Amino acid sequence: MRSASEKIRTILAENIRTYRRSKNLSQEELAEKCGLHRTYVGSVERCERNVTLSTLELLASALEISVPELLSNKECSKTEKHGRVNEEIFSQ
Repeated sequence: MRSASEKIRTILAENIRTYRRSKNLSQEELAEKCGLHRTYVGSVERCERNVTLSTLELLASALEISVPELLSNKECSKTEKHGRVNEEIFSQ
């Protein structure tokens, strides 16, 4: 079974951490909003886990952003229109 690339896991981890901190949420508070365990959120932020689409939706909803925003490279996310995911992420 193929796992997600290191690059996409890193982008996801950085975005979760950035958006979580911007909302002044601890990992535990974010986990509670999502119905996840706090250690799971921490392991995602450390790039130790691959997440499911369902978990991406839970995290995005709790952070009040879209799934594409959660997966977009921060440098591009503000300039891209309609929440389009940065194509560079998947070019491997």
